[in-house]
Amino acid sequence: MRRAALRLLTLLSCAGLSFAGLSGAGTLPAHAQGAALPPHAWLFGAWIGGLYPPPVTLGAEECLAQPVVIFTRDLVMRATITDVAYAQRPIETARATATGAEFRFLAPVQPATGGGTLFGPPGAAPVVGFGCETANVLHVQRLGENQISFPHCSDFPYPLNRCPGR
Repeated sequence: MRRAALRLLTLLSCAGLSFAGLSGAGTLPAHAQGAALPPHAWLFGAWIGGLYPPPVTLGAEECLAQPVVIFTRDLVMRATITDVAYAQRPIETARATATGAEFRFLAPVQPATGGGTLFGPPGAAPVVGFGCETANVLHVQRLGENQISFPHCSDFPYPLNRCPGR
């Protein structure tokens, strides 16, 4: 799953789409300018940090090898420590706020792992969320052009930095 996400990001960057700093139709190719951008378009791409302090210097290759969170038009994917695959959260609604964005997700999902000794009895694994007040809501606070945070989310105590394009 991580390889598929990395391939998608690589294909999009090779196609000339840059998600860093999307702010209007002028940054898109002519064939894509007719489509209205969603309110969270400025988040599109891969982000690193959150679980640990974001690295000060990191190249695109190292960052894109294992991003922690990936934002797309319809999904927010996040890495978990206990699973190899990204947890995918389909977006029900996304809206811009004064400080960033707010996401509401479809019904919570269970992790891919089916329990075991680490998680207790099968089916007892916690819902995959972001450690926020509820598993179906994520508030994103914009700290800078390429830095965000998830306030009040225990799974992400540190800010996240956008992976560079090249």
